[in-house]
Amino acid sequence: MRDSTDGRHAAIHREIAAALADLVPADPAIPPHPYLRRHLAEHAAEGNVLDDDHVPPALLAWETSSEVRRLLATDDDRSDRRQWLHAWAMLEPFARHTDPVSRLTSLRLSHYAAASLPQSRARQTEPPQTFNATPVTPLWSHYASPVPAWTATPSDVTSLAAVESADGTATAVAAGDKDGMLRILRPDGSLSHAPIEVHRGAISHLVPLKGGLIITAGTDGCVAAVDAVHGQLIRKVIVCREHTWVSSLTAYQATGHLPLLLAAFSDGHVAAFDPGRFQIHELALPELLDSSAVMCSVQMPDGHACLLFTQRGTVNCFDGHTVSLHSRHTARVRALLPMPQAGQYAVADEDGHVSLYDLTSTAVDTAPIATARHAAPVTSLLVTSLDQQPALVSAAGDGTVRLWQIPSLKPVEGALHAHTAPVTAMTQLDGTGRRRLLTAGADRIVRSWPVDRQSFALAPKAWNHITASALSPAPSRLLAAARASRIVVRDLATNRHRTLLKGRKVTALAWPRQHGRLLLAAALNDNSIVCADLVTKRQTGPVLRGHYLPINALVALQGAQGELLASGSADGRVCVWDLEAGDLLADFGHHKLSVRCLATHRSGSGALLASGGSDGAVRVWDVDGLGQKGRTIRCDQDIINDLAFVPWHDGELLIASAGQDGTLKLWDVETGRLTDELTLTDGELGAVTALRLPMGRTALAVASQTSIHLWDATADRHLLRIVTGAPLRTLKTVPDPDGAASSILLASGEAGTMAFRLHHDQL
Repeated sequence: MRDSTDGRHAAIHREIAAALADLVPADPAIPPHPYLRRHLAEHAAEGNVLDDDHVPPALLAWETSSEVRRLLATDDDRSDRRQWLHAWAMLEPFARHTDPVSRLTSLRLSHYAAASLPQSRARQTEPPQTFNATPVTPLWSHYASPVPAWTATPSDVTSLAAVESADGTATAVAAGDKDGMLRILRPDGSLSHAPIEVHRGAISHLVPLKGGLIITAGTDGCVAAVDAVHGQLIRKVIVCREHTWVSSLTAYQATGHLPLLLAAFSDGHVAAFDPGRFQIHELALPELLDSSAVMCSVQMPDGHACLLFTQRGTVNCFDGHTVSLHSRHTARVRALLPMPQAGQYAVADEDGHVSLYDLTSTAVDTAPIATARHAAPVTSLLVTSLDQQPALVSAAGDGTVRLWQIPSLKPVEGALHAHTAPVTAMTQLDGTGRRRLLTAGADRIVRSWPVDRQSFALAPKAWNHITASALSPAPSRLLAAARASRIVVRDLATNRHRTLLKGRKVTALAWPRQHGRLLLAAALNDNSIVCADLVTKRQTGPVLRGHYLPINALVALQGAQGELLASGSADGRVCVWDLEAGDLLADFGHHKLSVRCLATHRSGSGALLASGGSDGAVRVWDVDGLGQKGRTIRCDQDIINDLAFVPWHDGELLIASAGQDGTLKLWDVETGRLTDELTLTDGELGAVTALRLPMGRTALAVASQTSIHLWDATADRHLLRIVTGAPLRTLKTVPDPDGAASSILLASGEAGTMAFRLHHDQL
């Protein structure tokens, strides 16, 4: 009877979804009815027809439920009929406050990127007329679209824990960040309460207790208590030691004592308190000698608890009376975790080793039961369940997560590439009949994964990050990208590509000319610079040597001396080279720290070169005079990640600086005066470039942690936001050889490279 009722229920929703889909306007510029925006996706999911036909792309630009990713996550259908829905789910957490045109533009590029990847089975088709209103046409993409996020946060998530009800059921998730804010999140990733400010530093540890109580510890040396059910801070300070940080927080019950919580501080002190009245208890505990000591309590077969603690590369056991060394490791121990089997624990270290030990073995330097290894330092461990058997999850600094059988530590399928940055925390939730793993990364994203063999078997292959990219000047349209010890040059007009300098790791690229011939200059990981001929595919001209640390930036420029190349390095120097002779014409060593970016400008009065870097300063150089022009600009933006010259009114010249603090500033080149400032809300700015628009307008394209922002600098207004879901480190524009009404924009970062045409008349 129940199955019959559910079938009728689904059939009704299918009919509703089909009828509502017919009401979605074909023209995405026309807003759909509010009911469609809010409920169509839910009706389709209830009727088991959540696909692109019932939730068309034209609706997604206006969709307001923010539930598409959640609805897809609860459905195992991997059908090709969901290409646009999956593309939208990848962007949804980052696009909540964007306008419909920006959403539609982002959706178009995301789908194009997904369909362009070699392993994709998606078709490169677009619904007719749906994207006519977007000011962007994709040209080429090798960009790995982000895995749909469970939630995205404004700051790095540093700790996660499942909120437990009185019966021990996980009902929500607590997420602590590096700014001391605690967020209580529903199972769908949405906020349950307003964020709670708990610590003055990062929230490094969370211990959940039954009834919705969360004990927090932070880098401010304090321990606090939060009622996660009502979203209230109930004890600001349980214990606090100034000028220290809490290195570990764990539950412990010594023989003859009540259950207590232990907090280890960086000065070696261990404090014990009860989780009921939050009173400090005097307990005989060992003093720790490691400022980053990790602790955990392991239940022994006879019922008493053993407190494990680390001293850099050793694990020691305190039985309530004496301390004994139990195991040694080749690197600092980063994580300890009790196992379901009494007397056993898992340990992980900075060399990537994951080991399983048995405390019932009393020999010093006990051999592990089993050992496995990550390719990077392990950051977190978690016990989960697979096929109704305990399993171990480990996360690492390369963004991967692995699943191991217990006790053999045999790997389950492959490595799950969960994040593009180190995994900082993990927890788990029991969903509708299926356990889900939540992982947080330094990329400010929390993702949800089903704990099953299929998820790890289908994990994407390791992504070879782009280390450098460059777009050739007009009229050519050549895109060069360095990845996996080779450079691939792609002709955007013909979509043909060639490979150069195989077997050489590259840190920067540029397109100089020599006697009218276009060359590709590459900075190699031995701190030298070489040029490659596109016709012969071989190295040409002399090797340029002079830097003694990696080269971060290359630019080609035309000076009074001829065709030149400039380089900026981590050694704090800016060098100007004569390519033909291989001579070093200028060596500007004025930056105190690493030079991270270069920009050039040519006018009738000569060539200018600007440099910015980790010292937060911008300097402008007169290339013809081989000296600094004007005063050093102190930008007060932390690290300067990128620069762009901006032609302004009446021949005035400005320079734009993209800062680590999330601000974009415009400076007068002649006076060094700040003329304008733009503050974005999605983190550090990685790149900036300028382009000319009709009617004498100047626009700036700025890359943040999750988006490309187009800003009309002349009118001081926002034009467009293209959501990428991943940080970008290069953003360059060149005029479109096909006409003055558009520009070609190159965007690249850890997730790959994309190039697209930007139509000026639609901005």
